[in-house]
Amino acid sequence: MPDYRRLAVAGPYFALDAATEPTGTPPPGYRPLRDLYATGPDSLLAARVREVARRLGTAEPRVAASILHLGLAARFCSVSLGAAVLLGTVPELDPDRAHVRVPDQGPIDLWAPHRPQPAGEGTSPGEAGPDNLAELADRLHRVLVQGQLAPLATAVRAAVPLSERLLDGNAASALAGTLRMLRPHAAPGRAEALVAHLLDRTPLAGTGTLHTGGFRRTSCCLYYRVGPTAGVCGDCCFTRPPLRP
Repeated sequence: MPDYRRLAVAGPYFALDAATEPTGTPPPGYRPLRDLYATGPDSLLAARVREVARRLGTAEPRVAASILHLGLAARFCSVSLGAAVLLGTVPELDPDRAHVRVPDQGPIDLWAPHRPQPAGEGTSPGEAGPDNLAELADRLHRVLVQGQLAPLATAVRAAVPLSERLLDGNAASALAGTLRMLRPHAAPGRAEALVAHLLDRTPLAGTGTLHTGGFRRTSCCLYYRVGPTAGVCGDCCFTRPPLRP
C-alpha cells in the first residue's frame, strides 16, 4: 500500500486518507464518492452549487457551478498527479469504494480503501524512465480524466447548464495549478511531462497552452462575473474582464 501521507507535503489539496488494512473503513461523516457524481435537484453537488452561490453573493448559478467545479477538479488533480509524481502510482478512487466528506469550508476530504501495491508501481522519481512516465500518463488519463473528471463534469452540467468546453478548460487549469504546487517537491521535468501528455489528449487537447511561465487557457471560468472587483484569473483567456450587459 503506497504511503499516501507523503502527499500532504505539497499542501492540503494533495492530502489523501487511506485504510492501512483490507478491513479498514472510512471515518465518520464520509459517504461513497459516487454520491458526489449523482445528478438531480436534491443531489449533493446541486446543493453545493446553491451554497457556493450564496457565499459568493451571485445570482448566476453557472458562475457558482464553474467555480465549484474548478475547486473540485483541483482536488482530484492534486491527489492523482501528486501521487504519480511523488509516489509513482495513481490511486483508483473507485466511486463505490472510495469515500468523500464535504466540510463547510475548504477542500473536500477523500478516503481510499486499502489496495496492495501492484508490482512495477511506486517507482521513485529518480528511477522513472520514459517507459514509466508513459505508463503513468496513460494511467492518469484513465483514472483521473476519464474516471473522475468526466463524471464530475457530467454531474455539474446536470445541475447547471454549462459549456462542456468551459469545464474542460477548468480541468486543464486545475492540472496546471497542481503542476505549479508540485514543482518544489518533484524531480525536474517529471510533473511537466505528465501534464503535457494529458493536455495533448482528448478531451483536454486545445484547452490551453502550457509554457515556461505557466498556462494560458482558451476559455474563462466566469470568476470575473462574481462582482465588479473580481477581475480575471492569471491563466484566463481574457486580459481584462469583459464588459457586462
